[in-house]
Amino acid sequence: MARLLANKHHDIDPVWHVQILVVAAVIMQFILPQTFSAEPRQLIAIISFLLVIALSFTTPKAAVFQSIGRRINVIVLVALLGVANIYSLYRVANQLLESKISNGRDLALTALNIFLTNIVVFALLYWEIDGGGPGKRKIAKNHERDFLFPQHNLTDTESKRWIPTFVDYFYVSSTNAMAFSPTDAMPLSRRIKMLMLTQSIVSLTTIALIISRAVNILRIT
Repeated sequence: MARLLANKHHDIDPVWHVQILVVAAVIMQFILPQTFSAEPRQLIAIISFLLVIALSFTTPKAAVFQSIGRRINVIVLVALLGVANIYSLYRVANQLLESKISNGRDLALTALNIFLTNIVVFALLYWEIDGGGPGKRKIAKNHERDFLFPQHNLTDTESKRWIPTFVDYFYVSSTNAMAFSPTDAMPLSRRIKMLMLTQSIVSLTTIALIISRAVNILRIT
């Protein structure tokens, strides 16, 4: 009985992890200084919150879920947050190059906002893409995987049944954003390699251009 319960729990990919982080990303977008945020940000925030709520209804309650509605829900949500975040990065970089920014504190907070949102957005992308998404990952063949996690290299029976959850993809996204390269989970597919490259470029731009400039402004003032 204990083994059955453990295996049942092992297969579950809780959606509340996704909801909490997405809500945090939406709030971060909303509190960005208006100069740097995508407009109309109130409408973007409302649509994002509605999509987060809809995720609870479009996701089946089964341990391994498949739903076209859920997949569309997540893709639209990721696209909305991702485009808004990249647009904010463009606005900040453009104003920096034109020397229009003098408030180091706002600039530093904006850079942190963009950096953290970048992590959440790509964590969602990795979670949704790897092995066909959370609805198909359990039955995906080795050649259908987009990531090779350390557990996949273990030979014992329990490790072979191991399935990554959103927490694992959030970790991959966080380490890729901070190290500008993969750490423990290796990208296998070309699409994941391009996504990780894109995330690293956004992260590097945020740190090298925006945060360094914010530190210089604060040091001068």
